[in-house]
Amino acid sequence: MPKYTEQEQEVINVHNVFWEALANRDIDLRFSCCSENVTFIGTGLHEKAANKAEYRIMNEKGVNQFPEPFQIDFIWTNISMFHKQAVVTCEVIWKQSINGKISSELVRSTTLLNYEEDAWKIVHVHGSVPDYRLAEGEYMTTEKILLRNRELEQKVFERTQELGKSLAELKATQSQLIQSEKMASLGELTAGIAHEIQNPLNFVNNFSEVNVELVAELKLELEKGDIAEAIAIADDIAINEGKILQHGKRADSIVKGMLQHSRSSNGINEPTDINALADEYLRLSYHGLRAKDKSFNADFKTEFDASMPKINIIPQDIGRVLLNLINNAFYVVAERQKNLSGLEETYKPSVTIITKNLGDRIEISVMDNGNGIPEEIRNKIFQPFFTTKPTGEGTGLGLSLSYDIVKAHGGELKVESLSGEGTTFVITLPNLNIR
Repeated sequence: MPKYTEQEQEVINVHNVFWEALANRDIDLRFSCCSENVTFIGTGLHEKAANKAEYRIMNEKGVNQFPEPFQIDFIWTNISMFHKQAVVTCEVIWKQSINGKISSELVRSTTLLNYEEDAWKIVHVHGSVPDYRLAEGEYMTTEKILLRNRELEQKVFERTQELGKSLAELKATQSQLIQSEKMASLGELTAGIAHEIQNPLNFVNNFSEVNVELVAELKLELEKGDIAEAIAIADDIAINEGKILQHGKRADSIVKGMLQHSRSSNGINEPTDINALADEYLRLSYHGLRAKDKSFNADFKTEFDASMPKINIIPQDIGRVLLNLINNAFYVVAERQKNLSGLEETYKPSVTIITKNLGDRIEISVMDNGNGIPEEIRNKIFQPFFTTKPTGEGTGLGLSLSYDIVKAHGGELKVESLSGEGTTFVITLPNLNIR
């Protein structure tokens, strides 16, 4: 509570009695605080009084329309003193029960007091209800307050309905955009998947052809009765079958990875080998870019922490993050290579993936030696729809979605960049297996 001087406190006491008497519907007490020449300006455009008699009539009309006492709470009060004059400004809340429902109204007032006949008397009052004006000759009746409350409730309801509809539309649009981004990244993977799956298929075909020949030789040896040679051939067939199985499983894992990447996340954390996941997407991304642009070539390498544990993540979601960051890394080094200046003839595009086991958390770094990100746009790159790629080459959602995915895993996605030297994106994820 503010500290007032003794004289200020006398003024505040008169002011408060004046307003509390109104709340208690005590007209006599209220006007005992007023000078004979008191004037008033109220909320309505024509709600005014030129003297004490007019002001009292106005108050009596109000009491007749509001017969029940109501609660009045002072929000704040300020006072200024000028010799034998004082100005008190305040905001109060009027609270009244109407038909069992509490109605509240904010009222602002400025009250001028003079010191006359050894007492402080109110000589002018200006009271207003913000943003609520009454018509000529009208007072704030119970019906008007109820009507206003109903109008406000209807407006709130309509606005809530509009916001709910807008939110539903935004969610639908977001889902479509996320799916578009997923399919766009899947398209980036397609060429890389074709390249990766071709290798195990070639092995499967080659060993199958060899086994066909070995089976024919096995039959001949059995016809000759050379059991030892037949056993040796059978051993070779078994070895080849093991290799066929190995490469068949490799092809199967590539297809499963593609399907996992394309389908919606099931939201379930699974123990995941981060090194294997990063290595998989690094090779798929590189071969995908090579398939689109035969002239492109870049070094890519890994520095994997051998002590990296399996951590609980949603693999298809973190896979999308890695794919986006790696695709971006290859894109920027390819762009730098296309626009080499004479001073950069020795430039060799390079992308490196580094993992670190930090105990209670792990780090995955995607590092490139592209042109770097200018400082003036660095704080914008995680914003939705922000992209530096030409129209048609980027949705502007990749980094934004990646940021959200990492955050949803309780991690962080940060960027470090030096203009002309390159960029490193660092993913930090908690290792929930550490107790």
